[in-house]
Amino acid sequence: MAQDVLCEVSSCVHNVRGEKCAATQIYVVNHREKDAASSSETDCKTFEPSDL
Repeated sequence: MAQDVLCEVSSCVHNVRGEKCAATQIYVVNHREKDAASSSETDCKTFEPSDL
């Protein structure tokens, strides 16, 4: 299991110093009902907007 999850989404409340995700768990889903064939076909449901 990944120890460090890197993230560039600076508008997320879980983003630490613009580089790591500090969420206790990550939830990623497919865009469509079929299995994803590439990362562009997925979404991170863990995202929560921060107060920028």
